[in-house]
Amino acid sequence: MKSLKGLFVLDRAAYNVVYAPHAASQIDERVSLVAPPQTRSSILEHLDLLREVDVLFSGWGAPRMDEALLAAAPNLEAIFYGAGAINGWATPAVWERDIIVTTANHANAIPVAQYTVATVLFSLKHGWRLAGDKHASRGFQVRPEVPGNYHAVIGLIGMGTIARLVVQMLAPFNTTILAYDPFLASDAPAELGVTSVDLEELFSSSDVVSLHAPSLPTTKGMITAELLNSMKPGATFINTSRGHVVRENDLIKVLRDRPDLQAVLDVTEKEPLPICSPLHTLSNVVLTPHIAGSQGRECQRMGQYMVDELDRYLSGLPLLWQVHAAELAHSVHQLSYV
Repeated sequence: MKSLKGLFVLDRAAYNVVYAPHAASQIDERVSLVAPPQTRSSILEHLDLLREVDVLFSGWGAPRMDEALLAAAPNLEAIFYGAGAINGWATPAVWERDIIVTTANHANAIPVAQYTVATVLFSLKHGWRLAGDKHASRGFQVRPEVPGNYHAVIGLIGMGTIARLVVQMLAPFNTTILAYDPFLASDAPAELGVTSVDLEELFSSSDVVSLHAPSLPTTKGMITAELLNSMKPGATFINTSRGHVVRENDLIKVLRDRPDLQAVLDVTEKEPLPICSPLHTLSNVVLTPHIAGSQGRECQRMGQYMVDELDRYLSGLPLLWQVHAAELAHSVHQLSYV
């Protein structure tokens, strides 16, 4: 007999791609759902639906979990968030109530890491530049300076979930990985198989630099013109993190002055990127529309993560992806409402 009462609250589109149909039916088998799936706006109009809810299942479009909403859910024990960072909706009130929060951040990190590795390997072949040359001149130029992958130096900024997956995925390619993360434990580099360096050394020594630092007040604008201009001839800069971590005007200036450099940007300071931005027209820039994270069928992985977490919760086992209060200050989960 089902003992827990639950409810889905998220965007309809997110529900359809993350939970439906397989994950939703699995959850329905384990939990008594008190109502059809709700949205951020509909739940605020029907707070009474929360009165008997023990567990919430959410994702993109989650409502802000503040004191007022939580007061309407006196029995709420756990929130299963089938997406990544929680900073858009979680508030300190969640932890004051000792409500368990678990997320599919790791599931969402997998496609970002895959995008990064694919981009790194193609960049080390100077694939972007050569393809652009072919398009412009209808012919290939000899490029003897193409570095290739063997013993290439890859710089990773921020050693969170995504970067650690990148390290694992690059293992077969005989690369050297430099890492910058001021919050990395002293014994972590050896365990991860990376070399810890400062930002200056990372930029000046790497064939490819990939940005994975979270967008925090302390990281805003941390990537400067000086760092970018110190990159090796023919190096590539990749950003799948957040645009605000890079000083975009600095990036544009350096890319104009250094046509040998390449930038692959999945994120920009403003999204969508204004049509007047020089990033649209610089030949050494590749833009993708924030697609590194879960897309299409990849979203179903996040829903399955939440089903698996629910099974652990029902069995009294430790959750694999629970977010603890101590993690909030220096991670992608840093709360916006503090």
